[in-house]
Amino acid sequence: MKFPVYLFGIHPHLLFESLSYFIGFRVYLYTRNKERIPMEKALWIVVGAIFGAFLGSKIVYWMENPVKTLHQWNSLTYMMEGKTIVGGLLGGLIGVETTKKIIGWTRSTGDDFVLPLAVGQMIGRIGCFLTGLDDHTYGTSTNWITGVDFGDGVKRHPTQLYEIAFLLVLILFLTFIKKRRKLYEGYLFQIYMFSYLMFRFWIDFIKPTPHPYFYLNNIQVVSLLGLVYYVWLMRKKRRELYAEPSLYLL
Repeated sequence: MKFPVYLFGIHPHLLFESLSYFIGFRVYLYTRNKERIPMEKALWIVVGAIFGAFLGSKIVYWMENPVKTLHQWNSLTYMMEGKTIVGGLLGGLIGVETTKKIIGWTRSTGDDFVLPLAVGQMIGRIGCFLTGLDDHTYGTSTNWITGVDFGDGVKRHPTQLYEIAFLLVLILFLTFIKKRRKLYEGYLFQIYMFSYLMFRFWIDFIKPTPHPYFYLNNIQVVSLLGLVYYVWLMRKKRRELYAEPSLYLL
């Protein structure tokens, strides 16, 4: 296989990133709980998620190589190129919570985003894989049977494919517990985010990116912050449930 793998003459990153946004949004519209939140408020929350994700994605990308970012801060090309999924997820979370405060919505909306996010991320990672070395999302060199030569004669961990497999298993697991357990609003999203952040923390040890933060890279640092937040949030929710069992809604 020769990378990048063009499909219909279109660069794979552009093609699959576009598909991830389009299909992910369609999945959201189709699967969201129509009784949980009115359509007009749901769309405002989507807008907040998009803006938050854009800013978060850029900020975390700029953290990848802080010295380079300081030297290139006045370069529009450098400042606008590159993005990160972890930054997008956490930035989107902040954007959603900020929008909810502005429109006066207090109920959790995260569960509606779990499947759309997973579908969008998996589609996007296909594009990352087919782009090859130019995408900079591959892993370190390896002798594992899973190793892939992206065109330079070196077999590397196809971390994009690892992520797709992980997300597929995670969605199957969340679907299983949703059918078997009585849950509170927001639980599925919290488990999704916690699990994904944990996955990214560990998988980034085999990413050939700079690790300037005490042997951690930018993704790992932000993932740790996100994990701390979700541990605090889930503990807080558990205390609330002990005090008010009627909060179980799903």
